[in-house]
Amino acid sequence: MTAAADTAVRLDVSGLTDVGRKRKTNEDHFVVAALQKSVSVRQTSLPDARVFDRMQGPEGLLMVVADGVGGRPQGAVASETAITALVEYIGRAAGCYHELDVDQEHQFLEQLETAVLEAHRRLLAQGDKTYGPATTLTMVMLIWPRAYLVHVGDSRAFYLRKGRLRQITRDQTTGEYMVDAGAWTEEQARTAPMGNALASALGSEELTPTLGLVDLQPGDVLLLCTDGLTKHVSNERILELLGGAASAEAACRSLVDAALADGGTDNVTAVVARA
Repeated sequence: MTAAADTAVRLDVSGLTDVGRKRKTNEDHFVVAALQKSVSVRQTSLPDARVFDRMQGPEGLLMVVADGVGGRPQGAVASETAITALVEYIGRAAGCYHELDVDQEHQFLEQLETAVLEAHRRLLAQGDKTYGPATTLTMVMLIWPRAYLVHVGDSRAFYLRKGRLRQITRDQTTGEYMVDAGAWTEEQARTAPMGNALASALGSEELTPTLGLVDLQPGDVLLLCTDGLTKHVSNERILELLGGAASAEAACRSLVDAALADGGTDNVTAVVARA
């Protein structure tokens, strides 16, 4: 998918998911969607129809990955339901980002968080919150050049700029929370039996969305992925594959193939946007 972001920048965007080599079903889902306010003038007596150009809103590019939580029922349904609810809500509220300025950014992030809470409520309605369907979710709404982020769980977002890869999410796991509290070292978090246990997920008893934003530049590459990628492919290898790919589609294929080559023990999903 290629979308015009402004007169100077074009976005090459693609996503890919794979069941992996060990799982029977794929509990990951993703979506890439363009939202745009537009006015299509069919006829006019005016000498120059460009006077209506000011009514064209900026294009918003929505990217989401979700990973159904293992050990709970209907993981695939959980990630599907979360993304569906999210897109439906944002579709109804799409006008909230038109003519967005700095003074409205806080309100806009609140709208995105509300969309996640709506998806959470829909999952809770499907079963017992202590053992019902649950999912991670990492979402970016890109309104060039700003990427607005909402994150829940241990799927991740990165961006690559001038040869440096930056992780812009922090895993919401027991291990990471213990490190933040000063109770564990990074090594203890990696090796503890409960270190990778999710401390926040849509549909679970604990939900703590984190919000953020990043200003992108031409040449940047944005990656959203599930942990089926990051448990097999190091940040150094991700950097190499993102930097060497000729397109967003090729980058997704290379990343997924690398996870599969290392064992593919989980479902793996990648969404890449190249400016």
